[in-house]
Amino acid sequence: MTSMEVTMLGTTAMVPTKDRNHAAVFLQYKAEGILFDCGEGTQRQFKLAGIPMTKTTRVLLTHWHGDHVLGLPGLIQSLGAMEYGRKLHIYGPRKTQFHIAKMFEAFVFDHRIELEIHEIEGGIIHDEEDFFIEALPLKHKVPCLGYSVVEKDRHRVEMAKLKKLGIPEGPHLKALQEGQVMIYKDKEVHPEQVTTLVKGKKVAYITDTLVCDGAIQLARNADLVICESSYAKELQQKAIEHMHLSAHDAGLIASRAGAKKLVITHFSARYKNTHEVEADARDVFDNVIAAKDLMRINV
Repeated sequence: MTSMEVTMLGTTAMVPTKDRNHAAVFLQYKAEGILFDCGEGTQRQFKLAGIPMTKTTRVLLTHWHGDHVLGLPGLIQSLGAMEYGRKLHIYGPRKTQFHIAKMFEAFVFDHRIELEIHEIEGGIIHDEEDFFIEALPLKHKVPCLGYSVVEKDRHRVEMAKLKKLGIPEGPHLKALQEGQVMIYKDKEVHPEQVTTLVKGKKVAYITDTLVCDGAIQLARNADLVICESSYAKELQQKAIEHMHLSAHDAGLIASRAGAKKLVITHFSARYKNTHEVEADARDVFDNVIAAKDLMRINV
C-alpha cells in the first residue's frame, strides 16, 4: 500500500498567531495532492513546508468562513502564473459557485487555469481505482462539510501459494489483486486461495462543527482523524454556543468512531500552548497529538 503523507499547513482558528497559520492541511497520495481548506497565508506555508503548490489537484473546502478560504484567490492566481497544466477541482458546500464567482468579481486578475467547481451535499464525491473521497454534512452556523480520503482494500498475492499451484507472475494476476476470480488454463483461482486482504488507509478531516453523526461516520475506523479542538473543556459551553468542538469533543468523536490516531488542530488564539487542550482530548482518547504548523504525519 502507498502511504498518505499529511502536512499540517495551518493550525489556528479565526485569528492567526506568530506560530500558527489559518486552517489548511495537505494530503499527498500517489499523484493526488489534496488540500483541505485554504486559509490566509496557505501559499507561504506551502513554501515553508517545501511542497510545490503545483502538486495540488483538489481543494476540499469545509465552509465559507474566512479563516478557511481567504487564501483561495491567491492560490488560484499563483497557480495561473506557474506551469500548472491541469484542471483544478474545487469542492465545497452549497453556494460555493456563488462565492467563487463573487471572489473573481472582487479581485482584478486573470487566473488562467481551468477550474471545475463541485457543489456537493455529501456522499462519495470522487472515486478512482485505488481510493475515494467521501463528504458528509456537519453541524455549524453555515453549510459545512467534513471529508475522508479512503484507500480501497487490496488483495496481496502470496507468491509461494501461486508457485504451489504452478501459476507464474504476470499481468493476469490483476483480477486476484482486485478480489476477483482469475481463470488460468481453464481453471478458476479464487482470491482466498492465494491472497491476503490488506486494508486500505483512511484519513478524516473534521472541523467547525458540533459532535454529530456525520463527524463520527467520517472518523469511523480511520487511521488518522484530523479534528478541530477550538476550546479546552472548561469552555465547553462557549464551544456549543459557537457551534465548535472542544478538545474533549474531539476525543469523544475519535473514541466513538474507533479511530486509531487523533491529531487535534484549529486552536483558539487564546492558547499560548496546547498542553491543556491535549490533556482534555487524552482524557477520552489515548493516541492524540496536538498539531503544530508544518508537522508531517505519515499514514
